[in-house]
Amino acid sequence: MCRNIRTLFNFEPPVTEQEVLAASLQFVRKICGFTKPSKPNEAAFALAVEQVAAASRTLLASLETHAPAKNRQEEAAKAKARSALRFSTASESPPSRVIDLDIPR
Repeated sequence: MCRNIRTLFNFEPPVTEQEVLAASLQFVRKICGFTKPSKPNEAAFALAVEQVAAASRTLLASLETHAPAKNRQEEAAKAKARSALRFSTASESPPSRVIDLDIPR
């Protein structure tokens, strides 16, 4: 679930409201343990998402850095390359080694 939460600080173009809300939704889903709340819990769930989003906006607005802003497309390409490397090596089994033990009987 939380793998979809991405760093939102120090990007060009700056973070959008939709990105803040999406990250907040993922965070609340992880905290409560379900992706869609039941009817009695919908109000509490929606309130939690909005409060996390508000706290995130406040945090992002108050952070400072001297580092140059990161490019979204470059960072996405790097993440895609890491993912391809991770999943291509994980799915391939290592070559099996046959050991010929010539043991006299």
